[in-house]
Amino acid sequence: MKLEDMKCGNALIIRPLEARLDAAAAPHFKASVVTMMEAGEETILLDLSEVDFIDSSGLGALVSLLKRMSPVGKLAVCGLRSSAFNMFRLTRMDKVFPIFPSRAEALTALGN
Repeated sequence: MKLEDMKCGNALIIRPLEARLDAAAAPHFKASVVTMMEAGEETILLDLSEVDFIDSSGLGALVSLLKRMSPVGKLAVCGLRSSAFNMFRLTRMDKVFPIFPSRAEALTALGN
């Protein structure tokens, strides 16, 4: 899975550049983000604006990342398309992850 990442203040913005976060893509996505976390990133914004489809494997990868966050770490999601947002709602993950409509709103909430 191709990812784009950039620093904005103290937050690392990670944007998957593929339309699906599914069983085929989730392991690589998770491994890539874990590597960034192990390098010291504590505030991560996942920009899922390019993701049209997310399945249980993709959600599982996100939950796993949330569990790996340090006690002072922050993990938020922004830019969900309607199909991906529906999956978050159906699985009640919208209650687990802070979700923002835009990068700007997310960065403000994360303290940037």
